Formats: sequence, C-alpha cells, structure tokens
Amino acid sequence: MVDNFTSERKLANLTGKRLREYVDREEFFEWLDAHHQQVEFIFHLGARTDTTEQNRDVLNVLNLDYSKQMWLACCQYQLPLVYASSAATYGSGTLGYSDDDALLPLLRPLNPYGESKNDFDNWAVQQPAKPLFWAGLKFFNVYGPNEYHKGRMASVILHAFRQIQDTGSMTLFRSHNPEYADGEQQRDFVYVKDVVEVCFFLLHNRRNSGIYNLGTGEARTFLDLTLSTFAALDRTADIRFRDTPEDIRDTYQYFTQADMSKLRSIGYDRPFTRLEDGISDYVRNYLVPGQYY
Repeated sequence: MVDNFTSERKLANLTGKRLREYVDREEFFEWLDAHHQQVEFIFHLGARTDTTEQNRDVLNVLNLDYSKQMWLACCQYQLPLVYASSAATYGSGTLGYSDDDALLPLLRPLNPYGESKNDFDNWAVQQPAKPLFWAGLKFFNVYGPNEYHKGRMASVILHAFRQIQDTGSMTLFRSHNPEYADGEQQRDFVYVKDVVEVCFFLLHNRRNSGIYNLGTGEARTFLDLTLSTFAALDRTADIRFRDTPEDIRDTYQYFTQADMSKLRSIGYDRPFTRLEDGISDYVRNYLVPGQYY
C-alpha cells in the first residue's frame, strides 16, 4: 500500500487489514524501480480530493504531476493501471455525463480540483505511450466504510449519521437554484462496495482501455439519502436546511447522473446497489456497531 502515513485517521482505516508492505508515496517510484517485477497491477486512487482546495500548486503536484509520473512508470514497466478521475470534471453538466473521449477537451469543471482531474484525463488520452492496460474511473458520489478521515469531504450519509445521533435531526444545504427545491438536489450516489467490484472486473478484464464513468446511472435526491439514513436508524425524520457555504455555492453541482453505457459495453453486468440498500448496510453494519475512527 502506498500513501502518506502521517495521518492517524488514515491509519485507523487499516485496522484489521492484511498488507504486505507500506510504502510512503514520496518513496514509491524509487521502490518501484527496485521491485517492479513483484507488481502485477497498480490502482492509483490517491489524490487531493478537497473540492474547496484553491491552491493549484498542491493540486498540480498531487493530482497531475504525480499521476503523470505513475503513468510513465507503468509504461516503462508495462504494468496495468487503473486511476481515479472524478465526476467533478463534468462541471455544471451542460454537456451531459457521457464518458466519450471526444468530449474531454470541451468539459469545463467548476473548481480547481475538477480541473486537475480533467487535465490529467486529457493528457492521458493524448499520450503516444500507454500502459499495457489502463482505465480512468470517473467516480461519482462514492459513500461507504472507511471514509472517516475525509472530514468535510466525507459523504452526506456519514454526516447525517453523526448529526442524527447527536441531535436527532439532519441539516441539508438549501437550494440556491430556482430549478431545484430544498433537498431536491440530485447526485449519482454509488456504494464503495460496487466501486470495488468494478475494480476487480477491470483487474481480470484488461482488453478495453479508456476512461469510464463509475456511478449507478440513477440520480437520487439528498432528501432520499437523508430519509434512508433516518430509516436505517429507525428514527423519525427531522430535516432542516441552511444556506450553502459561500465558498462552494457558485461551484455546486445540482445534478449528476453517470452514463454507464460504456462500462456496460465491455461486459460489466452486475447490478448496482440501490441507495436504500447501500445506506442500510453502511449504517447498520458499520456505523452503528462503531466500526469507524
């Protein structure tokens, strides 16, 4: 496993896991030079994922330059690579949510984080040298166990669980778009267990390189999500609203929905977990028993 291991919150996620070796991200490429014959496949999922990050130098180092170095190393040693892109690349969604490569140069993300991910996607598809197999996964709103170190960027489900446990209520962002009522903002929420299944599929099916959406293909409202969290806790719903923070208000996505036809076209045929079922599993089998930091 490769990461920055200075965060105790991250280390807590590894409790009970079996790992062969820890490698600091700053030392990884030197380590790979010496051990590449032991590596069969690389999942590069690390990034600065804070959508409020405005320091482009940080995003360039972690989300762009590091990913380029990873790509080139995989080319050098002919290693298959799956890396994390993001639905943030789609911006306001005016061009839809198709993962067609032809749309990549036309996308206009709403924040520097999305720009950094889109910059790498565009760079990757233009490279003459490519890994033995590669896939960039445009993650939509992923939720589930082991997101506890993310703080503000953790899923609304985790925030809802904590608020409901502490106060008996949940506060959502008010809509500042006249096309959406409060709580009716819609996102494509995908359970992390489904993300793992797709990664395993690509591990064993390496014939079709490219960029792929990874959502469910069905947008759901934040009210749906919050009501499902109350239901999983067997609590009566008490939902309130507050203004969306000003630092994200102008770059807030009111609707996302993955076009999943490309992933389906290469043979991925497993159903995606319904939001209600995913939340029930997450809350009842992980959060309530206290399996979190």
